[in-house]
Amino acid sequence: MEDSWVNSAEVLGADLHLELSGPGSRRAVLMRALREAVRGGRLAPGTRLPPYRSLAADLGVARNTVADAYAELVAEGWLTARQGSGTRVAARAEPVAPVRVRTTPDRVGKPVYDLVQGKPDPAAFPRTAWIASARRALNAAPNDAFGPGDPRGRAELREALAGYLARARGVRTDPERIVLCSGVAHGLRLLARTVGGRWGVEAYGLPFHRGLLTGAGVETAPLAVDAEGADVSGLGRERAVLLTPAHQFPTGGPLGSGRRAAVVDWARATGGLVVEDDYDGELRYDRQPVGAVQSLDPERVALLGSVSKSLSPTLRIGWMVLPDALVDDIAAAKGEREQWSSATEQLTLADFIASGEYDRHVRRMRQRHRRRRDRLVEVLAERAPQVRVGGVAAGLHAVLELPPGSERAVVKAAAWQGLAVEGLDEYRHPLAPAGRRDGLVVGYATPPERDYPGALDALCRALPPAEESLAGA
Repeated sequence: MEDSWVNSAEVLGADLHLELSGPGSRRAVLMRALREAVRGGRLAPGTRLPPYRSLAADLGVARNTVADAYAELVAEGWLTARQGSGTRVAARAEPVAPVRVRTTPDRVGKPVYDLVQGKPDPAAFPRTAWIASARRALNAAPNDAFGPGDPRGRAELREALAGYLARARGVRTDPERIVLCSGVAHGLRLLARTVGGRWGVEAYGLPFHRGLLTGAGVETAPLAVDAEGADVSGLGRERAVLLTPAHQFPTGGPLGSGRRAAVVDWARATGGLVVEDDYDGELRYDRQPVGAVQSLDPERVALLGSVSKSLSPTLRIGWMVLPDALVDDIAAAKGEREQWSSATEQLTLADFIASGEYDRHVRRMRQRHRRRRDRLVEVLAERAPQVRVGGVAAGLHAVLELPPGSERAVVKAAAWQGLAVEGLDEYRHPLAPAGRRDGLVVGYATPPERDYPGALDALCRALPPAEESLAGA
């Protein structure tokens, strides 16, 4: 391409000069010229660029060439696109240091903001109440609490959990059917090794859990997921099925009542086991409590839960509410002694529950997370009304639906904005049925309060503009 200087249409009272030179496609040359204009200071932050048609006509190139160049520079963080505001130079003259995200492993660095799901704000931990419970628990602890532990866990905590789960989650159990573990992942690993065989899993779920099952020799078969949760009609002769009935992870929404009954009927007819990950069962905002599937048939459903989201993952305390026939086998698989979670922390949690502090803390967290969620929804409605937000009736994250084929570019754009966030495709089973969805999984509980506005601003800058804005550019 010959070197040339091009004078574009007037933009906010100023001419835009671009030198198109050097090797590469027309799009690559245009992108290079725009980057140099920004880097050199000739295009100041906030400068509005010409609409696609105007710049394309001035340069003698196709409109799609300009549109593609703009879109790529938005993804890289050089430009921003807003409905009604057109395409502008980003607030930073240079993009922030790139960060490592799962879909762009070649980019390294530390994010400025974190909206990755599943991590509660550590500042919310109830230190004062926890210390008080620890003091009472240690004062009352029997001497055997400081010796080798029962692999099922401390009886005090199992008793407290039996009462709490019956009251808050509708679970039908007694302390003898509860085996403590270090978290849901630990419980899954024990169940996989004990039950074995082939398991049904939701088409969208934690890759870590699928990998854990595979590592234990369990083959997984994906079940389609829709607005009513997993489609359990796809189950056949699997030995077990892993579900998140209270709030499907990550797409959101409870398992429909008909499907709850159907999966229990399947388990009774085949001798299979329903493994219920009680994810987000306590953290609800706009709906009535959804009881545990376990209550429909305690002999065919194993319920798993933990305090990782409600209190802190560092406590390493979870539980399995098991069918009677599995209790001894799971305890044996766990080992002769408790070696996974501290007996003193188990006793502290038992007091924390019995004293009512756990209920009070969960209610406070509901209010805190609901405010965070409401702020996310409000900001998106104001700045990105084209983005549909789902899965927000419970939990610690929302799912933002994106135009087909745009997910990877948006995650890349977020990285250039200094934002750590994950695409929905990260959670899709490799063998999932047809119907791939593009979206972002946005964890709104993670950032400290002071960083939350900046995190939302970075998120909005990374999102694609409305279709009507693109069409009118």
